Amino acid sequence: MTNKIYYLATCSTCRKIIKSLPNSDKLIFIDIRENPIKEKDLEELYQLSGSYEALFSKKAQLYKAMDLKNKNLTEQDYKKYLLEHYTFLSRPVFIIDDKIFIGNGQKNILDVVKALS
Repeated sequence: MTNKIYYLATCSTCRKIIKSLPNSDKLIFIDIRENPIKEKDLEELYQLSGSYEALFSKKAQLYKAMDLKNKNLTEQDYKKYLLEHYTFLSRPVFIIDDKIFIGNGQKNILDVVKALS
């Protein structure tokens, strides 16, 4: 499996994280706006994370705009929304040596840096 980062080039948080990474040349960069996530890739992320909900960003403006927090979403709903619009992917998502790292939490990014070092 190749080391990858799914990110949004227009996201300042993603850009800041990418700048702080050691050995980022070992990653394949996938801008999810330019290259929307395909079902095959989402399945790979699902296999590593164990859940579509874990990959789903409840901070997305579209999540609030669509009032999804007041709906009972199933794993299939999360999958459908992740495939429909890039903004629902919690970013960045890293796959490094068959491990997945989801989101921009400080501990998560420290773990990513460690994994890349």
